[in-house]
Amino acid sequence: MSRRRSAPRSAGTSIRELADRLTPATTLAQIQLHWASAVGDAVAAQASPTGEAGGVLTVTCSSAVWAQEIDLMSVTLIKSLNGALGEPRVSSLRCQTVAAKGWSHDGAQ
Repeated sequence: MSRRRSAPRSAGTSIRELADRLTPATTLAQIQLHWASAVGDAVAAQASPTGEAGGVLTVTCSSAVWAQEIDLMSVTLIKSLNGALGEPRVSSLRCQTVAAKGWSHDGAQ
């Protein structure tokens, strides 16, 4: 039995299809996919979505200043994210910061 070959496809099309199949179907994965376009390059460069549970999105920020800024912009960011997702999946943001390199709670490095 012979199989009929289909016409060649572009590498870009094949890669996109593979990426779509490999992307987990979780809310966090969908948010991460749309993050930069939904929040803008400036915010995306300083903060990343790192967790989601029950509509609460955890955003890890590069500094306390950025965490506060994102908290102040949360209403706008949530609206933009939900628009990109096509449905209201994010209800609130929880901002956290990463620990500074070389700093530890007990003073040892």
